[in-house]
This record gives sequence, structure tokens and C-alpha cells, in this order.
Amino acid sequence: MVREPVTKEMLEQWKKVFEQYKDKLQANRKTGQELVEYITSKYEVERFKDEEADKVIYYNIMENEPLRSKLPSDTEPNPVTFYWNNNGNKVFIGVDLVSGFYFVEDDEVLWDELCAFQGLDEEDLCNYYCVAEYISCIKKFGMLEEILN
Repeated sequence: MVREPVTKEMLEQWKKVFEQYKDKLQANRKTGQELVEYITSKYEVERFKDEEADKVIYYNIMENEPLRSKLPSDTEPNPVTFYWNNNGNKVFIGVDLVSGFYFVEDDEVLWDELCAFQGLDEEDLCNYYCVAEYISCIKKFGMLEEILN
């Protein structure tokens, strides 16, 4: 996830990583349901239903063309939301079951872990930022060799 203003150097680095790995990766993107199963099996999360929280996920997708394009035609997001207590830090997690979009507030490590777990689809594999971010995340969790083999 981009956490700072994008610089020319960052763009150049992303393109370099993309060129290095683009032909070594295959589409392996997990669904929203698979993300939910991963989260709930690994973390003690509290699922909650809240209209305002659902709107955060819904509008993140609907107001962002690259995210909206992941929705099958004539469908809308179907968000599920959780709280996770990470050592006293209440982390908000949202996942759209339809598109696979996820949202993590206040925990960059969990966001990176979900990025590494989720993988990339065919469209993502053509996007140098998506590839570079994914490579960074799978390296962070020691998954590079497993993914490339």
C-alpha cells in the first residue's frame, strides 16, 4: 500500500521490480471468501454488522475504478467487517466477498500479510505497481521462492 506521496524514484523502482518478475508470476488471486476464511482461521476477530462500516468498504470500491472493475457486471459489493484486538490496538478489517477488496485500518503488517496471501489476477499482473507491491509483501513473509516455484 502506498503510504506516502509517490516519487519518480518510486515509480522507477516499481517498474524495475515489474520487469524482473513479470514473466515469473502467474495469476493466483484468492477470493473475498478465501480472505475471510484466512483471517478468521488465523486471528481472533470479532465480526460485526454496521451500516457505516459497510459503507466504508462499499464506497472505497464504487468510487475507485480499478477496484470497481473487479466486480462482475451487474453486481455490487457485499462487505463483511471485523475488529481485531492486536495487543490493545483495535484494528478494523473489511473484506468485500464479491471483488476480494480488503481494507485494514491501523495495521500495515496485516495489510501486507493479506496482500501476500491474496495474490494477483491477470489484470494485476499487467500493473507494475501491483506486481512491485506483491513482490515486496511476499518477500516480507518469506514466500518468494514458494510463489515462484
